[in-house]
Amino acid sequence: MSMIFPRTPFVNVRTSELLAEAFWGLHAALREGHYREYWLMGGRGSAKSSFASLEILLGLIRDSDANAIVYRKVAATLRESVYEQVLWAAEMLGVGAFFRGKPASMEIEYLPTGQRILFRGGNDPGKSRSIKLSQGYFKYLWFEELSEFSGMEDIRSIKASVLRGGNEASTFYTFNPPRSTQSWVNLESIAPRKDRIVHKSVYTDLPKAWLGEDFLAEAQHLQHTNERAYRHMYLGEAIGTGGQVFDNLNLSPISQSTIDGIDRFVCGLDFGFASDPDAFVKAYVDARTGSLILLEEFYGVRTPIERLCAEVALRSKGSTVRCDSADPRMICALREHGIQAIGAKKGPGSVEHGIRWLQERTEIRIDPERCPNAAREFSRYEYLSDGNGNFLAEAPDKDNHLIDALRYAVEEISQRREAKTVRRDFLGI
Repeated sequence: MSMIFPRTPFVNVRTSELLAEAFWGLHAALREGHYREYWLMGGRGSAKSSFASLEILLGLIRDSDANAIVYRKVAATLRESVYEQVLWAAEMLGVGAFFRGKPASMEIEYLPTGQRILFRGGNDPGKSRSIKLSQGYFKYLWFEELSEFSGMEDIRSIKASVLRGGNEASTFYTFNPPRSTQSWVNLESIAPRKDRIVHKSVYTDLPKAWLGEDFLAEAQHLQHTNERAYRHMYLGEAIGTGGQVFDNLNLSPISQSTIDGIDRFVCGLDFGFASDPDAFVKAYVDARTGSLILLEEFYGVRTPIERLCAEVALRSKGSTVRCDSADPRMICALREHGIQAIGAKKGPGSVEHGIRWLQERTEIRIDPERCPNAAREFSRYEYLSDGNGNFLAEAPDKDNHLIDALRYAVEEISQRREAKTVRRDFLGI
């Protein structure tokens, strides 16, 4: 005997009871269609996969044309992970009877309308071209364990194949940030896109009852016995390969109100040559906390002098700009345009001293959307290697244009005799 289902089942729980408070704003943004890409990063127990599965089900119930497709790199891992995760979400929402799992074909059907959630492996992105729907379109696309994929080229290939026929598609990317800051996932997550939001959650954002005593005990044990492993596994931090020059880097959004409250700043400019860019940076040095905040940047290859002067004047607002002293003619040109440009002192050991001073700050904070090139340079900057996996105590002189500009900007402060190291030892708490 066939069952008759209502068109829209009654969801008998409040979503706020299933979503941790850290996700409430993201839930509202999704409902209102603010973004196309939702990058959900975090460590173990951070509820990012729970959020994605719940939102996909709610979306299918609301929109009869919506379908979803979920990818992991290896198809064999789907059954015990995202497939079960979606069935769990249906039970949590109280609509488990309306969704039927089909493990043989790796899909879940929404019985009232025949809408589908497909589960596929991404090891061969070309196979996605053959996926067809009898009704509706793929409104939701979810890449679970994103770091398993080879790179954004595979992701783009899959998206181009499945996101057809609709104008309101949302893509979820869930991942634990890989250890290395050089991982393609970590680099892509800081690339600015207006239709992308990057959200980070950790297990401490969740009610303890959701996690259980065993989970909390394991996390606490690792925190006490291997702090770096704890930060990576449970806090979702890219703790690096051991070769990163700036392990005090903090890539996070900076509000406009924070910037508006800053009235003292320093400016630096590194001149480009040939394919190297002109690089300007404006920053705030917080003497109280020992932190350094990047406020603005300009980055341009073969910039005409008139435009360079206009860009620097706009950002420096009459403040002194310390420049690469290797090009005195450019400094004179800036002065002729009313910019208070002076040459950096440089000298023997100035590079090493400047790098060391930057390393000693409690943090170097960069908003990847406001200063994308600085975020890229600082996160990629690693010590030279001897070719055998051993890092040398020497920083490379390449792809460091904004790093040099920042060294010039803080030169007067960093060379003061009374300047003291304010950062606690990295291995302390």
